[in-house]
Parts: sequence; C-alpha cells; structure tokens
Amino acid sequence: MLVAFDFDGTLSDSEMMVLLGEEQGVADEIAEITERAMNDELSYAESLRERADLLFRLDEGAAEEAFGRVELRPGAADVIAALREAGHHVAIFTGGFDRGVEAALSATGVQVDTIVANHLVSRKGHLTGRVEGPLVEGTKDTALEDLAEDLGVDMADTVAVGDGANDLPMLEVAGLAVGYEPKPAVEPHCEVVVESMAELRDLLESRGLL
Repeated sequence: MLVAFDFDGTLSDSEMMVLLGEEQGVADEIAEITERAMNDELSYAESLRERADLLFRLDEGAAEEAFGRVELRPGAADVIAALREAGHHVAIFTGGFDRGVEAALSATGVQVDTIVANHLVSRKGHLTGRVEGPLVEGTKDTALEDLAEDLGVDMADTVAVGDGANDLPMLEVAGLAVGYEPKPAVEPHCEVVVESMAELRDLLESRGLL
C-alpha cells in the first residue's frame, strides 16, 4: 500500500508559513491568506506566492529558527513508524517546505519513504520572496498517481490523508480518502473523517493496514 499524508494541518498542527511570518512580523496576514486558500477561496499557487512574497528579505537564520519550531502532532510519528513497519510506502505531499518537514521528522527520529515539497529560495543570507517546487502549480493527484506508477501500486491500493482544499485532488483519486479534521469544503469528499492520530490509527487497524 501507498499512504500519502498532507503535512501542515494533518501530520503537523504547526503552520510553517505562520511560524515564518512571526519572524517577519506578518503572521496575521499570512494566516488570513492561508485560511482563504484552505477554504478554496483562491488558488493554492496564488496564495503560496502571496505568502512567500511577504517573507522577502527574511534573514536565513530566522527562517531556520522557524523551521526548527515545526512539530509533528502527538502520535503522528507512531502512526508513520507503524505503517512503515507493516511494509507500506509512506509519503508526504505538501505545499509547505522541505526544511520544515525534515526538521519535524528529525526531531522525532522518524522517517518517511518519499517527501514531495516546495522550497523557499534564499540568496545572500535572506529569503528572496520566491517559492519553487513541484507543488506550487502541480497538484497532489498527479503526485500520488506518479508515485503509485513508479512503485507499481494500483490506485485502489492508495490512501490519502489531508485536511485542506489543496488536498482535494489526491483525496478524490485515492483508494481511501481520509479527512483529518477537514475544512468544510473538503469534508464531503472524504470517505472517512478522523479527529486525532489515535482515531487514524484505529481506522488503519480496522482496514487491516496495521
């Protein structure tokens, strides 16, 4: 099986962009844009570029401090470890940033098999306000389908877990669509909804995945 997780709002309740925004003094503006995007009020790519632009000239050291504060939800590392121990391929697909994902995983000593994430561009010790990566314009359905094809996994044998509007594409194509405290616009597209990592683990056990 291939199990794909969103990161911000799913595996983690730390919003990377908000943490970065706190370092820049623009956290409220970033949170407002994020909420509009997650409720499908503007495109994810547009919202991501708007938020990244607010971080123009943020010191690289301050950015690293923010990434270092990204944490997994309680129980998330245990779920990931249990899935991998059971032989499943675990992926993270996030419009967030590679450095924050890697910091959070490292802090808990857990690993995943695949990370597909974006990257904030730095130059001369500061963020440039630009963002690049496969999930700026690309969508998570394509990421899931491509990875499944690479692994030789049928789409019926995939699980997607997410909460926001940018997770909708992968939730709609996955064999099992799980909403983790999903936004109102997302919940109708989820086969199952969970409110905690304990509930998610129970669900995976009930489906014979653990």
